[in-house]
Amino acid sequence: MTALPLPEVTNENRHFWEGGAKNMLQFLYCPACYYYLHPPGPVCPRCFERSLVVKAASGKARIVSFSINHQQWMPGLAVPYAVAIVELPEQKSLRLTTNIINCELDDIHIGMSVQVAFQEVENVFLPMFEPVRI
Repeated sequence: MTALPLPEVTNENRHFWEGGAKNMLQFLYCPACYYYLHPPGPVCPRCFERSLVVKAASGKARIVSFSINHQQWMPGLAVPYAVAIVELPEQKSLRLTTNIINCELDDIHIGMSVQVAFQEVENVFLPMFEPVRI
């Protein structure tokens, strides 16, 4: 795997970037209005609650959009690869931009069921997605 640019892990986002160590896709969650926040923030954008908790999502999703990238944006980056927006069933607006892995690029399609597959890089767990295994 090529060296990927890594996010800055902070106290506010640590749950997201390190949850993969427990194989958990974690988000901030508002228990007052049942809303998942992504990206994380200090207050719920729906009800303005400040008492947020970390909650694990199922890790399942569906592809809502994707693109096959053929441009090598970084030295050593293997192309082509798939970039997708996936939506988790927990909430209509709970979406991630991610890579689709462990799949033939020609098999990727909108509506495809996928599941999280973490890739660890320097103690950061990057949430990638792969086809759901039956």
